[in-house]
Amino acid sequence: MDLTDKKIIVTGGARGMGAATVAAYVEAGATVVAMDVLDDEGRAVAESATQTGPGSASYRNLDVSNKGRVDIVFAEAVEQIGGLDVLAHPAAIQRSATAENTPVSDWDLMFAVNVRGTMLTNAAAHRHMKGTGGSIINFGSISGLRAEISAPAYSASKGAVHSWTRTAAGSWGKDNIRVNAILPAIATPMYDEAIARLDHDGRTAHYWQNEESIALGQKYGDPKEDLGPVMVFLASDGSRFITGQLIPVDGGQASVR
Repeated sequence: MDLTDKKIIVTGGARGMGAATVAAYVEAGATVVAMDVLDDEGRAVAESATQTGPGSASYRNLDVSNKGRVDIVFAEAVEQIGGLDVLAHPAAIQRSATAENTPVSDWDLMFAVNVRGTMLTNAAAHRHMKGTGGSIINFGSISGLRAEISAPAYSASKGAVHSWTRTAAGSWGKDNIRVNAILPAIATPMYDEAIARLDHDGRTAHYWQNEESIALGQKYGDPKEDLGPVMVFLASDGSRFITGQLIPVDGGQASVR
């Protein structure tokens, strides 16, 4: 799947699934602008991807929850690369809690980044794709499909991302813009940090609810080998008739459990 001449923005591009997506797109020949709030890591990802080619990557600082910054940074990036064909939007945060003890500050922060950030970046991408069409790839989660005892606010935010993705797909199909959401079970630094915040009982419960239910190996997937090719496909013209879908990339976690 060749992405030569594709112009792409990747949010959350400094690490984890975002960094793997940047690398996969550059390897497929695309011109990429990675965005994040982790500047040193973001620049390093862009530089490393560009060195491997044949595409190229650059980096810009962006808080996806800030509308003014989203509008400005997207406009600057689109001018820099000469258009926009694809937005990949992995940027998100996670916090652990119980339903009865979820801090309001955590709830508000996750909805600001995970939900408002999805709406703002998608809307900005739509403005720049409206005349030519394109692909928007959001990141949902199995957490948005089921009860999530240890992460209720994260679960609620991802459920909102799922609903938004379907609505955006229905609204923007007339503009030849397809909008889908990946539901990944992929090992990332954010995943490792979430596990580290759990106590022993929480980690045990997490294994039986998550890893054990993955039919392909009982463990989370690899960002490069398991996620990267799917992200390339959804950015390519091969996915031109796919929109409004929640697409698990999870070894069977969502559907086989």
